[in-house]
Amino acid sequence: MTTSHPIDADIRQARLHPAVRAIVVPPCPESLLRLQQIVAAPELDSTALEQLASSDVALAAAVMRLANSPLYGLAQPVPTVGMALTVVGLRPAVELLSAFITRNALQVRSPLLEHFWESSQRRAMACEHIGHQLYSFNPGLGYSFGLFCHVGMPVLVKAVRGYAGTVTEALARKDRTFTQTENASHRTDHAVMGAIVARTWHLPGDVAQAIWLHHDFACLDDERFDPTVRHLVAMGLLAEFLVNQHDNLPPTREWLQHGQACMDHLHVTQDELDHWIDALHPAFEAVRF
Repeated sequence: MTTSHPIDADIRQARLHPAVRAIVVPPCPESLLRLQQIVAAPELDSTALEQLASSDVALAAAVMRLANSPLYGLAQPVPTVGMALTVVGLRPAVELLSAFITRNALQVRSPLLEHFWESSQRRAMACEHIGHQLYSFNPGLGYSFGLFCHVGMPVLVKAVRGYAGTVTEALARKDRTFTQTENASHRTDHAVMGAIVARTWHLPGDVAQAIWLHHDFACLDDERFDPTVRHLVAMGLLAEFLVNQHDNLPPTREWLQHGQACMDHLHVTQDELDHWIDALHPAFEAVRF
């Protein structure tokens, strides 16, 4: 059962809008529900995780592909899912399975989304890594936020005519924000849709609220929002910067405008950011769908 959260009132209001009502949000996959149940248990059950990973050929292959990647440098490839889980570790395996299940549930053929899932998983890894550096912060929330941050995009590509063109326009415009361009054309945006997907798929309310706000950096100083939500929004922009550095892409307009504010919010220095680029490189390189 998903615990009630203030974002739920915003989501209920958004769902009343005709533009949003017309969009079909895919139900939470059964395999993701099962994974959430395994994670919610007092102790992570390796047998249950192995059974879930082994229940689907694609899931099993994803775990074994990661275990046999250069990231782990094994002399001999592992032949079973159980051995692969031992190599990868239970928590990284949970995150890999979550990313893989999400991708398959929201699969859309579009040139716009060619590298979408690789970038999403790298963003999730970066958010989790940053979360580990923060005092008393749950890094798992960072991973979930990073993975689902832009998940509204494949939903909109599939449901809304002309959305891919809107994204191209939004990236090019300098006179308004990305979400303002989306709303001008479609009366909704990927941040709102991402929050709706997150709650429909039983993610924590703070994660959904951060997804809703992830282009609204005024929230960093707005004490109406929980510190966890504001941390996640700041982490998201840092993570995007780290992923773009890895992909040899220039800094985004949002980074140039708000990057320093996000670093200041999290008390992160440029030296730390440079170190994280190097530290995350092997894990980023291992991301392959």
